[in-house]
Amino acid sequence: MKKNIYLDFAYFILLAASFGAVMVLGAIVAPVVFHTDIITVNLLIDHYNAGIIMGEIFRRFAYWIYFLAIFVAVYEAAAYKMGQRDAISFGAAVIVIFTSLLFSSVYVPKILSMQAIGVEATQSDTFENIHIASEIDFKVLAVALLVLFIRRLLILRVPSK
Repeated sequence: MKKNIYLDFAYFILLAASFGAVMVLGAIVAPVVFHTDIITVNLLIDHYNAGIIMGEIFRRFAYWIYFLAIFVAVYEAAAYKMGQRDAISFGAAVIVIFTSLLFSSVYVPKILSMQAIGVEATQSDTFENIHIASEIDFKVLAVALLVLFIRRLLILRVPSK
């Protein structure tokens, strides 16, 4: 069973970069964008326009997330075929794939379409519920990425003799 160290390295970089991006977007970018009143002087971006900015950031990030889902699916299928079967990494990979696709193909487009309707649509209970669900999905994605990274690292590490 031949291991491709470059593919493994690329996989770990992709997982780590994706985890980092999720953390930065959720913990740093969103709070800054939505709290311009605290940061800027004589410039106030209302909540609706801050949402438009974040929506555009997440729309662009969705392309990365699609790539992530595809790469994880291909890598994990190849690992499975090569006999690197593990229930934890399989479960984490499935969660990464599904949360990625859910965020990119359901939540982001739905939020953007409601924003396009106008301010009233973004103040509805439906929008609030979709937004909360997308935040939960994003958090689950972060945890699954971390679990997958750690588990694959443990599986692929070279045993010391």
